[in-house]
Amino acid sequence: MNGRQRKFILLLSTTFLTLLVFTPQAFSSPLSQTKVRLHQVMQHLDGLYQKSSMAVERYDQATAKLATVKQSITQNEQMLKIAQFNLSKSKADLVAQVVTAYKERQVDFLDVLLSTNSFDQLVSQMDVLRRVNTQQAQIVKSVDAYKLEIADRSLKLQADKKAAVALVASAAATKAAARSAVDAALQLRDKYKQQINSIEAAAAAAAKARAQQALGNQGLPPGVTVDPGGPGHPEVVAIAQQYLGVPYVWGGASPSGFDCSGLVMYCYGKIGISLPHGATDQQHMSQPVSLGSLMPGDMVFFGDASYSYHVGIYVGGGSMIAAPHTGAVVSYCSISGAWIGGRL
Repeated sequence: MNGRQRKFILLLSTTFLTLLVFTPQAFSSPLSQTKVRLHQVMQHLDGLYQKSSMAVERYDQATAKLATVKQSITQNEQMLKIAQFNLSKSKADLVAQVVTAYKERQVDFLDVLLSTNSFDQLVSQMDVLRRVNTQQAQIVKSVDAYKLEIADRSLKLQADKKAAVALVASAAATKAAARSAVDAALQLRDKYKQQINSIEAAAAAAAKARAQQALGNQGLPPGVTVDPGGPGHPEVVAIAQQYLGVPYVWGGASPSGFDCSGLVMYCYGKIGISLPHGATDQQHMSQPVSLGSLMPGDMVFFGDASYSYHVGIYVGGGSMIAAPHTGAVVSYCSISGAWIGGRL
């Protein structure tokens, strides 16, 4: 593991440990604190996903390079075997040619001498035999040089292979470290999601119990009108449906990302009604409606008379469109656990 790789792994670990011990001080409720932590984990995950993708790409490149070097080594070994065969054959041919010429010269030299008309003609015939032997020797020399060149190339390829193997090992370790950091962040994300769900479920149950207690025999909180009258704004439902699938973003109030009150504020803004960005303030601005009297387009609040922690847009049939929580998207949800509705 080289210094750069160790630095990378240390950076991932340090960043993640910082995230683990971070305790926000600017929020009073456990739910708010947990949501902030979850938001930070999600942001941290985005960076980790990018680092993990880069690590995987480097690993893939390293393994591809190693495969190329191995293929070159195989081809070079085949070329070396061919060169060795050709060299052996050329040497054998040269030896056979020399032996044959030596043997034939004892028998044919007198004939050659007697059959030539001059000494110059004799010299010419002997020179032909010498040149043939010299040419064959040059062939052997060339093949031998080619064999040495292949052997030198083999040494270089072995060095390349060693470097490629080390590169693959380093890239694999970096990829594993990035994957471990992602897995740890995912575990923390799931932990915070479970905590949020538990806190919200407990708050919803408590709010429902308080609401039921306040309703008493009347079926409504004190001073709440059964139906404030008017059709409300059912057209808001069609607007909200356009944004199904948009991701939840903490503090978001645009099609690039919504939180619960941001979605309601944006959709009502489309029909010219200005609302504050906050479920409690939205509840205070609306006319209260019992859950049994809700109409499409009405707002649905979760919490109690003093504090609403969640809001959605009623669509009918006991369902609403809402931006639930970090990690989710705008979707249809049940109004189970809601304490009151609101109409404008």
